Amino acid sequence: MNLANKLTMIRIFLTVVLIAILLFPFYMVNLKFPQLIIGTIPVDTKYFVAAGIFAIASITDFLDGHIARKYNMVTDFGKMVDAIADKMLVNSTLIILSAQGFVAPIITVIIIFRDTVVDTIKMIAGSKGKVVAAIKSGKIKTTFLMVGIVLTLCYNLPFELFNLDIADFLLVLATIFSIISGVQYYVMNKDLIFTKEEKKEK
Repeated sequence: MNLANKLTMIRIFLTVVLIAILLFPFYMVNLKFPQLIIGTIPVDTKYFVAAGIFAIASITDFLDGHIARKYNMVTDFGKMVDAIADKMLVNSTLIILSAQGFVAPIITVIIIFRDTVVDTIKMIAGSKGKVVAAIKSGKIKTTFLMVGIVLTLCYNLPFELFNLDIADFLLVLATIFSIISGVQYYVMNKDLIFTKEEKKEK
């Protein structure tokens, strides 16, 4: 369990805490997060707490990969758990925010569908001894998505005070880059997906 893998496990732990904060019925145990009015916007501070946790978890996503590559800590276990941790953090949060009316369901569906396709491509490539590297459009998608989620959890503040819907704008951009990167992954790896026999049948 090297440092990079420990950071990944921390991200999984933070994701569980994040899900609990967003879903636990605190009112049933007579607990309540403070309610504030910022400008004219009523906010529930539990979402600010969730935003902080999500932001910290997102930073570990960058750090564990950077540390693993820089200090030669890349392991098969790390690759597997890192992929699981990423999907747990982002996809769980998107599903919850969609269910609670903060994010349009179509955004969540497209991003999770794309992730499923790309992960399948990576598994097929891995079974054939090939490694599918991350591409630039995928990294851009991830950046827009994570910043967009943090802003959504923060009620799009401070931009909401100026009627600038930056959170939704970033999530839409993330969705567009999600589609672009998904298509690129397919085009770049279609020779690995289909065998010669399958190509002849087509």
